[in-house]
Amino acid sequence: PEDTPEVSSTVIQKQKARVGDGKSVVLIDHEDSFVHTLANYLRQTGAVVTTLRSGPSALKGIEGMIAKGQKPDLVVLSPGPGNPSDFALSTSIEFLVKHRIPGFGVCLGLQGMVEYFGGTLGVLSYPMHGKPSQVILTSPGKTDRSIFSALPDTFEVARYHSLHGIREKIPSCMEVTALSEDGIVMGIQHKELPFAAVQFHPESILTSPAHGMSILENTLSFLEYPDDETDAKVPGSVTVSRLENFSLEELQAKAGAAGLSTSGSKSELVVRLALWTHKCSEAKSGRVDLSSMEYSDLLVLHNSLGLPDSKDGDLAGLVQQMEQCLGIS
Repeated sequence: PEDTPEVSSTVIQKQKARVGDGKSVVLIDHEDSFVHTLANYLRQTGAVVTTLRSGPSALKGIEGMIAKGQKPDLVVLSPGPGNPSDFALSTSIEFLVKHRIPGFGVCLGLQGMVEYFGGTLGVLSYPMHGKPSQVILTSPGKTDRSIFSALPDTFEVARYHSLHGIREKIPSCMEVTALSEDGIVMGIQHKELPFAAVQFHPESILTSPAHGMSILENTLSFLEYPDDETDAKVPGSVTVSRLENFSLEELQAKAGAAGLSTSGSKSELVVRLALWTHKCSEAKSGRVDLSSMEYSDLLVLHNSLGLPDSKDGDLAGLVQQMEQCLGIS
């Protein structure tokens, strides 16, 4: 029998919900020719996608969204030519960590994450530009909340790169989720934070569109901060792990720039900078009020950070010094 108007209307209105429905994605463009295709793939998930050219203006744009109560659900770091430092990817990733915004990297985006979290990049002896390659999922890549969840153990992808994350020097806070047949890192995912990346191009015609879309859908589904940790800080283990990858000279430079004591061993500087990072986060989020702290407690914190001596008993002066140190004055 023919469909009645009521049945036809129900069928038309009953559309499958998409994982990106109601979500906001910012795509930071690192001057790559694939960026518009990647944006189109992301839109097919149902997400609203805003593309911003990389640089300070992109971060200011995201800050403006946050100020309006429109913090994006995900920021995608696009592919691009050159090195991560050419586009200050460390600054972008630091911004995402600070504002608790999940991040997903493609090609250059993966390389930026490897460097930011303390890993090392290498150069292939055989540039892979526009070439297909088989990707093999590792055990972490096959877990339920991996960005490769429900994908085949092996599938073909498009590679456009010469830089790569050296497998033996991937930071301990990251898991390698996929490898090429010759052992090159093709996927990474952070163990604690909602950050993941792929070295290949999921949006390329050489990558199966079904597989590319599945990766982006998984990314939108699984990369998120738990709702019950809205005011939580970056885990201390992440901060310490990242600081331990710097040399003594680099740590001394960071401590000096923050106004902290540069004396002591490498481990002492790591502890000092980790404490400073933690207290900066607490102070800026309003979780600690220096003016309400006892003088003795402030003095302990002051000495732990190795700040210059202050006048004995001068509570107001000590508070002012601490506020300047933590960037809230």
